[in-house]
Amino acid sequence: MALNMFRLRATCPFLWKVFQSRPFSYEPLIVQMSKCMDKEEIFDLIERNKATLSEKQVGHAFNVLWRLQRQKTSSIKNVEYVRDHPQFPTLYNLTTNKIESMSDDTLVDVLYIAQRFGVAAHDPLVESLVTEAWKRLDRFNINVLSTFSACLADQHLYCSPLMGEIADIVNRKLDSIQDLRSLSVLMINISSLISQGFQEKLVKKTELLFDTIDSSQVNTARKIVQFLRKVKCSHFPLLERCDKVFLSNMKYLDLDFIGNILAVYRFLQFYSFAFISMAKERLTEMTPLFVHPANFVKLFVILGPMAGPQEKEQLQSTILLMSEELTSQQALAVVRAMEEMESRNSQLITKIASVLHKNLENYRPMELLRITQALIFLHFQSKEVFMKLRELLFSHLKVSVRLSETVTLVCALSMLPSRLDEAVMSQIETFLPQCDFNNLNDFATSVLRWIHYDQVYVDKITEKQLKLLQKLDHYSHQSLQQSNNLDLLLEQIKFLKGDWFHESVLEETISALQHLMDEINYTNIARVGFFISRTHYLNTSILDRIAAVAVQQIEKIHPFSILGIILPFSILNYDPPQKDEFLGTCMQCLHSHLGTLDPLTLVFLGFSLATLEYFPEDLLKAIFNIQFLAKLDCQLEILTSSLNSRVQLRLMELNRAVCLECPEFQIPWFHDRLCQQQYNKDIGSMNGAQKQIYKLLAEVLGGPNFVKASVLTPYYHAVDFECILDKRKKPLPYGSHNITSGKPSRMFWESDIQIVGSSLPPGAERIAFEFLDLKAFCRNIPHLKGKSAMKTRHLEILGYRVIQIPYFEWNSMALSTNDARLDYLRQRIFGERKS
Repeated sequence: MALNMFRLRATCPFLWKVFQSRPFSYEPLIVQMSKCMDKEEIFDLIERNKATLSEKQVGHAFNVLWRLQRQKTSSIKNVEYVRDHPQFPTLYNLTTNKIESMSDDTLVDVLYIAQRFGVAAHDPLVESLVTEAWKRLDRFNINVLSTFSACLADQHLYCSPLMGEIADIVNRKLDSIQDLRSLSVLMINISSLISQGFQEKLVKKTELLFDTIDSSQVNTARKIVQFLRKVKCSHFPLLERCDKVFLSNMKYLDLDFIGNILAVYRFLQFYSFAFISMAKERLTEMTPLFVHPANFVKLFVILGPMAGPQEKEQLQSTILLMSEELTSQQALAVVRAMEEMESRNSQLITKIASVLHKNLENYRPMELLRITQALIFLHFQSKEVFMKLRELLFSHLKVSVRLSETVTLVCALSMLPSRLDEAVMSQIETFLPQCDFNNLNDFATSVLRWIHYDQVYVDKITEKQLKLLQKLDHYSHQSLQQSNNLDLLLEQIKFLKGDWFHESVLEETISALQHLMDEINYTNIARVGFFISRTHYLNTSILDRIAAVAVQQIEKIHPFSILGIILPFSILNYDPPQKDEFLGTCMQCLHSHLGTLDPLTLVFLGFSLATLEYFPEDLLKAIFNIQFLAKLDCQLEILTSSLNSRVQLRLMELNRAVCLECPEFQIPWFHDRLCQQQYNKDIGSMNGAQKQIYKLLAEVLGGPNFVKASVLTPYYHAVDFECILDKRKKPLPYGSHNITSGKPSRMFWESDIQIVGSSLPPGAERIAFEFLDLKAFCRNIPHLKGKSAMKTRHLEILGYRVIQIPYFEWNSMALSTNDARLDYLRQRIFGERKS
């Protein structure tokens, strides 16, 4: 080479001068590009070599520019810098001229990076790249196909024919795909176009490939859970495996990643106590790093709802200091988080409401609904704010032409003090033919709120209001009668509740479920169970089907689903055929997961089984030990106050049931303090029926000193009334007591827990009178529910003879006179009727 240079210089002085004037490098151009440290160097190379750049070098130039871009902190500013650079048009033109000769990888990489640099979807370059890629679609390998699908997703072409072709290719080639990272990207992007069968195939393929990924591939695991969220599939085995990947990489996860995963878990109703605990610890460590309002708001929204009392106060104090700097969207995020945190910080509530008030005109209808809900929940009171909200909601409603927006606006308006005017009713009626079941429920709930307001302040219901409710009933019944797919029906009725649903369409909904109950299988059995549990409607055909599917398909059912399966039997106090086989099969499914199920689920499971008189020893030992209870205490700290109270109550009730019904397990009673606190709060007045019963019992038994009201038994069961009969069935008087018909005092038997009979004269019996109101029975038939039946068992174990007085008997025409009621009580107590 040196000799050739010498000859060139000697023989061609002119050519040597030209050659010498150009920078010379022994390295190929691609290597030179790779060594560039800033964008100016790359653009300089492009300008100097534009006449000779190959399609491969053009592609590499884009790659290097993108690598340099990702190293910058101010991404938006740097994107504009690249796109507006004087030499970018040169690269643009070179790319346009070389599209057809590019390799598949280069073609799609250039498209991906061009979009990242803000080249619009309608730009001729992007259109040409997409068109060329479409021609080659069938020959793309899985990596190129996944990147191309991401490019289409960036253009929001999720439901386009082109994305449909990609879905078809994935379906045809699924068996040969071995790269889960690329497959996970494709799964997300084609999720809007796949059938139920294709979805199941993708889930199974993901399970098969999961072990091929490294435990550090958190982004692949994140894409998998995002896919499950998009297709609304709570596939617990995959969620568990992804959860393990997140837990093993928690120290590397940032605020946005943690917030995203928590949101997906909440949507899919997947509860990972380990992830929440570790995320809370990680976010608490990161807190000092977030001093800018934008980042601190994100932290407040994610950490606030699961923080302990002291942490919540610190977070609220800090956000209060930043409140003046908050944008409209940040204030909205904060008030929604405060609602979830059940905040009672009046100063912060007032401050955030002030920021919201200033920006009310900038919010969309759905945001106005969320603001309304949050402010009402937080007990914020300001006539000015709510009047402004109502004015804005009405103005949006007048011009709304979309069903979803109209439903949102009607829901928000109905929460504010106002009357249901004819314009709103007409607008609702216009949309009725387009409504699905959820829309109908939202409209009906809103209309009933308005009607209640009118009854209170105007004392009348108009004929038009009644006709609107009738139309809502008609369309809802029509929708239910046309239901022909169980999974679609379950999706529509998942969150239904309220007076209208229970009074107008519950029976029709149960009929629709019964019609489709042959479709109950391992994938939807828990959803059916949870829905039936919420309705309190006893349908033995559906429950028998649930039990049969559980026994037949238990190997396919995940332990997380067992609570939903057992719950309706527990609540409704129904024993299916072959009860022992059914419950034994469910426990067999749970057995290997007792150490991994979260404490909250185990407590609810234990209580549900106890109401069914089923006490598996291994489950009880898993719950009643020091390690479990310590773990439960930690979990209680991150629950809302209402859920916290409910869990503690269920644990107490389970503890009581085990002590009374399974003394052989020797599990100690440790809820005295909690019960005393609870019952000190609950002391209240008798209702009308109880006052009446108390007065008549005193008459039947011989005086008020022969009956005691509001008695607390050992283990803290509350008994409405109590009396004692000797062996000749003669009432025995109590000593002095301070019962009044207004506020009965709580009366304990003894300071120590003991069985009733030991403190009675020989042959005497203690009688408990229980007035059973509407809540004690199933909604459709007078069948005693699980908790009431369990209480009766416990009172009998304690030595009581229990006399139940159902509301439908006490309020019946047969007992419409005092004499009839006295006769009724005598017969129940003494077994005799007045002649």
